[in-house]
Amino acid sequence: MEKAMQQSHGIGYAEYNRKLENRMEVEEQREKDHHQSISIVAEFQRQVHK
Repeated sequence: MEKAMQQSHGIGYAEYNRKLENRMEVEEQREKDHHQSISIVAEFQRQVHK
């Protein structure tokens, strides 16, 4: 989990846990990535089901 946090967000889990500001930034990015993923899947589904 530590390695994934470091690679994905550039901070370690301890730093993520220590500051609310860091947590908010990471969670905002995760939410943005999640919505992008949903959009990509929806686009692929539209293309497949033409």
